[in-house]
Amino acid sequence: MSAPPIRQAVRILGIDPGLRRTGWGVIDVTGNRLTFVACGSVESDEALPLAARLVTIHDGLARVLVTHRPDEAAVEQTFVNKDGAATLKLGQARGVAMLAPAMLGLPVAEYAPNQVKKTVVGAGHADKAQIGMMLGVLLPKADPRTADAADALAVAITHAHHRDARSLRVAVS
Repeated sequence: MSAPPIRQAVRILGIDPGLRRTGWGVIDVTGNRLTFVACGSVESDEALPLAARLVTIHDGLARVLVTHRPDEAAVEQTFVNKDGAATLKLGQARGVAMLAPAMLGLPVAEYAPNQVKKTVVGAGHADKAQIGMMLGVLLPKADPRTADAADALAVAITHAHHRDARSLRVAVS
């Protein structure tokens, strides 16, 4: 009788993109066990031009990537609202959020907001309080100081739950 193989932890960076504040959360996944590593947010100065704000987001995420060295990243998809200009600016912040880990060769997955809520809470229209409560259950040591950091941890959890199915789909196609 041999011992079961030792599973290597996979480190996942979840990102909740925003122009004012981009949330980030890092978790380790070993099998189906989730472990909180760190979370926070990158804030840009609204008084700066758009290009400078995008550089701030990139540089902040680059520091997170260097500090925590994730194996994979996941980004929440853009929620389209009635204000086209605001949606376009959010899309640019999201592009930077996808670019930063991709530049380091990390695979970057995308998840719709409803999929994140459904994965973490069990309902696709959950509110911030329900997400926060479930984060306390799934990652008891997590201490998100902003809703953006909490959302980023939820994105990371979603990727942890769906990553094997995603890699299987890629292998089949």
